[in-house]
Amino acid sequence: YGLLSLFFCVSKNLIIYLRNYKNNGQGGGQMNNKVIMVTNNMLIGEKFNEKCQVEFIIGDVNEVFKTVRDYIHKGHELLTHPLMSSVKPNETPYRTVVISKYYKNVVDMESLNYIEESIYSLEKFQKSCGTPAWNDNILKDFRLIDYDLIYNALN
Repeated sequence: YGLLSLFFCVSKNLIIYLRNYKNNGQGGGQMNNKVIMVTNNMLIGEKFNEKCQVEFIIGDVNEVFKTVRDYIHKGHELLTHPLMSSVKPNETPYRTVVISKYYKNVVDMESLNYIEESIYSLEKFQKSCGTPAWNDNILKDFRLIDYDLIYNALN
């Protein structure tokens, strides 16, 4: 399975946060219609487009992260960590980040800190290692890994 054999590392705190979001009245158990998925992964759009709001980014992971940061500045909150896998940020060309659909009148500083640290980490790895030129089979694996991480985080 190529890259599918990589270890998946989804933080317990993240899953607890997602469950609390689903159950504390904001998510009401039907989380899909309460979130925005910001992604550059076409598989996410195909699988989730009818279930929730998907903002498809034509660009790289850095563009995804910067779009998420813009949403956070408008009062949305992170619901998944931008770096929620064991794949180094420069290695995968696909990333999906789930944020709250509804926003508050204040910036969630924890969300802002996470996305800023993720942007910094991505840029650091890109400068030192670059992003490999993967073949089509590997790219397909990366799309599936990203989809699987989000699917399991939401279900």
